[in-house]
Amino acid sequence: MDTDTDLIPGLPEDVGLECLVRIHYNHFSSVSSVSKSWRRQLHLPEFWRRRRAAGFTRQVIVLAQSRVDPTRDHMPKKYAAAPVYRLTLCEPETGIWAELPSIPGYSGGLPMFCQVVGVGLDLVVVGGCDPVTWEVSNSVFIYNFATATWRSGAYMPGGPRLFFACASDSLRRVFVAGGHDNDKRALRTAMAYDVAGDVWSAMPDMATERDEAKGIFHAGIFHIVGGYRTDMQGQFETSTESFDAATWQWGPVREDFLDGPTTCTGNCDIAVQGGDVAAREGSTWRVVADMPSEVRNITAYVATWRGKVLVIGSEGFGGAYKTFVLDLKSGKWERVEAGDDFLGHVQSGCCMEL
Repeated sequence: MDTDTDLIPGLPEDVGLECLVRIHYNHFSSVSSVSKSWRRQLHLPEFWRRRRAAGFTRQVIVLAQSRVDPTRDHMPKKYAAAPVYRLTLCEPETGIWAELPSIPGYSGGLPMFCQVVGVGLDLVVVGGCDPVTWEVSNSVFIYNFATATWRSGAYMPGGPRLFFACASDSLRRVFVAGGHDNDKRALRTAMAYDVAGDVWSAMPDMATERDEAKGIFHAGIFHIVGGYRTDMQGQFETSTESFDAATWQWGPVREDFLDGPTTCTGNCDIAVQGGDVAAREGSTWRVVADMPSEVRNITAYVATWRGKVLVIGSEGFGGAYKTFVLDLKSGKWERVEAGDDFLGHVQSGCCMEL
């Protein structure tokens, strides 16, 4: 079908579009191959406005998750083989789990400690270590849900960088800040990647160096939360810095933003701390729910969307990683069941609307 006129021959344009917005994201690659007009629709704002308004978008969590070895028990070992990571997909509302295609040429698994972020229909994998040589890489790989294919992006400029803060505006750009170099020196530098243009742009430096900070993007602002300086290895800051993508400037450092060791998410107003879920009210944090015991001791990943909080974690080192969703309105937790293939350790993740 090569026509670029009617979306569906014999049907009015509106009716054809109403049919397309109902298609599950699993079938986007098939839709793209039918015709140019169908492929074009997947990238138009009106398509997504209608799909969202009609309730057909799905919140999808994409994870860098270790492959589970069925012959391995969950007891800690002093000399354990390095796990192999892959990209998995979780649809919390339906309980669907799946594994995404591997990056071409990475037969040894996903780059270790890479960051994953969503930009439109693109899943962007940034940096990490080669799973075989452990050499730090500034590589960029992009998986497109519309075509179900991978492509390579422009490498992150500058020297080797690991454990950096990373987030996206969900529309066009990926933001990177901090981390450390090959000499374990924390970095202040930051940059942005235009996914469609395949181009990196330098950002002004942060006020302070930050290793292992958390990156969050909300309402046009890239927030860098926590992290630590070179001379304070492992002693995390409680401050945050925020970058305005419109003015291309950093705002002042906000001291004592966090209340102790915290995993912050959403628009910096929801956090997991000390085994509790807390909400920020003004300058303080208020506990809104106790964490389930299965994820209380080790929290690997937290995401929020439309009044929901998703938490993935484990009871202890070497244990299975389980997934729970909290409804903030009712205060009730619900377990997201997963098969044995999807209980591995989680290094990073992102939330996408498809």
